[in-house]
Formats: sequence, structure tokens, C-alpha cells
Amino acid sequence: MINYKLLTPGPLTTTETVKKEMLVDHCTWDNDYKQITQHIRKELLRIGHASEENYTTVLMQGSGTFGVESVLTSSVGRKGKLLIAANGAYGERMEDIAKHAGLDYKILNFKYNETPDAEIISKELESDPAITHVSMVHCETTSGILNNIEAVAKTVKALGKVFIVDAMSSFGGIDIEIEKLGIDYIISSANKCIQGVPGFSFIICRRSELAKCEGNAVSLSLDLYDQWKGMEKDGKWRFTSPTHVVLAFAKALEELEAEGGVKARFARYSENNRLLIEKMTALGFRTYLNSNQSPIITTFLYPDTEDFTFEKMYNFIKERGYAIYPGKVTDADVFRIGNIGEIYIEDIEKLCGIFEEFFRDEVQI
Repeated sequence: MINYKLLTPGPLTTTETVKKEMLVDHCTWDNDYKQITQHIRKELLRIGHASEENYTTVLMQGSGTFGVESVLTSSVGRKGKLLIAANGAYGERMEDIAKHAGLDYKILNFKYNETPDAEIISKELESDPAITHVSMVHCETTSGILNNIEAVAKTVKALGKVFIVDAMSSFGGIDIEIEKLGIDYIISSANKCIQGVPGFSFIICRRSELAKCEGNAVSLSLDLYDQWKGMEKDGKWRFTSPTHVVLAFAKALEELEAEGGVKARFARYSENNRLLIEKMTALGFRTYLNSNQSPIITTFLYPDTEDFTFEKMYNFIKERGYAIYPGKVTDADVFRIGNIGEIYIEDIEKLCGIFEEFFRDEVQI
């Protein structure tokens, strides 16, 4: 098996110490395991600047999409109406969830290289009083754009709507003051900026809104309210929990704190991103985004040369120790490079050296 580092937005490269936590088998019924769950729930509130009095955390088996679907189907339910502000594949996935669940919804589609406009959202809310919930993505990993949740939160809360944020690729890597912004639900995943491994998502919920979800869910396993009830009692997951992933995540939380918390991690990711763009630009590449670039993942346009293929470049880079991401933007040929995980300046230096070698010896830009 080739041992390579992941320059992706998750799953990502984890530390050896996080990996080693998964060497232990654990029983889900043991009190010490349930206490680990409870510790994780409290620690996530602290990281998100949300008080235990007003907020709570629910852990949900499955990927980040499971968490998003749990929130949408449990909070909007059959009686509410959802407005989705989308500027990428993950905002559009919310529409797919709404369609499959039979939710009443509208979607505002913005260009992939533009952030959702709070003023346009405000006008839509004012014109349709039936809308009860608004959802959007914070960092849209389709392009790497960082959306302005602060401006949208101000608009949504001023009009008395429930605000749902997919912070899959940003929570733990970008500081988010959940309570100050008035966010009602924020969703992320174990295998993103906390730097754990895939296996569960987590949702930080406003308690007063979560209480309204009783009986709303259209899915048994993704019932957010019922999942919360069990966890609130003693930390027990309703169905079999990903024990090894939970243990690894608890260790990853310790390592986040040891690094200096979210602000220190943001600084490292930002420096990775800055250097990457600087060196790739020097090689002749252009970024897809001209503004609102997040430090999470960077999208580059294909070089203007006839003999270039992403697959050839990908394999060349992977053979030398790194894996990058194909593009997900629909209106341009692009590829993406993640700046998060156990990745440092020396990795960016090595990667850009590999790019230089590829375009010197294999393909001419």
C-alpha cells in the first residue's frame, strides 16, 4: 500500500497518535465510553462559543451529509418551509435532501464564485412569509469560497427565521461564534478541521429549537430529537456508535487544544493556503476564485495546454507522496488542493516542487 498524505478537505491526513487510539475496542454500554461522548459534546460547545444553557450537541452516526439531512428533516419537518442559499454542490445537495424527504422548500442559486447575498435573501424572506428556516454552507468546498454567514445570520434572525449552517469544512479551522451570531443549528463532521477520522457528524443545536423537533422527523435513524434524548440522559447513542472513531475524535480534540485551539489551527491553514497560491501562481496557475478564498481548500484552473490530463498529473503526484482532489465546479475545468489536516509548510513546499517537476518533465505549460 502506497503511504501518501491527503491534500483534501476531508478525509484528511491525521496524526499517528489519533490513529493509534483506534487500536482499542470499546463497549458502547460502558460508563467510561459514555463519558467520552459527553466530554466531546461539551468540548464542541466550548469550541463553538455556545453556552450549555442555550445550546446542546448531538452526535449522529454517518457522514456529514447524514447530519445535514438529520437537521433538515427533523427541524423543517412537514409543517415548515425551507429557503436554501446555494453557491456550490453542497448547497445544492440540501435541495436533493429536501426533494427526497418531501419538504416544502425554495432555493436561491448563486454563482459558484460568488457568495450568497444577504439582501437578496432578505427580499425572498419578506416576499414569502411561509418560509420558516434558512440554510446555507459556510465554506463551500466545491470551490473553496468562504461565505458570509455573519451577514446572512443578521438578516435571518432579524426576520425571526431559524438559521441552519453547514460548517462541514470550517468548524474547528475557522472561529465561529455560534451564540453571538444566533445560529440555531450548525453541522460538521469528525473528519474535517478537528482532524479526526470519518464515522460521525455532529450538530450544535439551540435547545429551544431542538425542543420543537419532537415528532417532526421523517426518518427513524436520523431523528435528531430522539438521538438527543438518549445522549442527554447518559451519553448513550441510540444505535451502534462508531466506537473507534469516537476514541480517535476525543484524541483529536486534545491535539487541537495542544496546538493552540482554533485560532492557531486557522493560522497554520492560512499560511499553507498563502504559500500554495504564491508558489502555484509562480508556476503559471490561476485560482478559480478572485475573492473570498477560504484557507480550507484552493481551486485552480487547468493549465492551457493540450497534452494535460488531471489523471496523469494526479498519478504523478500520488506516486511522490501526495493526493489532491479533482474539480467539482461545473462551469470550468479545475482541480483542488486541500490545506487542512496534518499538513505543514514543508508539505506545501514539497508539493509545489512535484508540480514543477511534472510540468518540466511531463507536460509543458
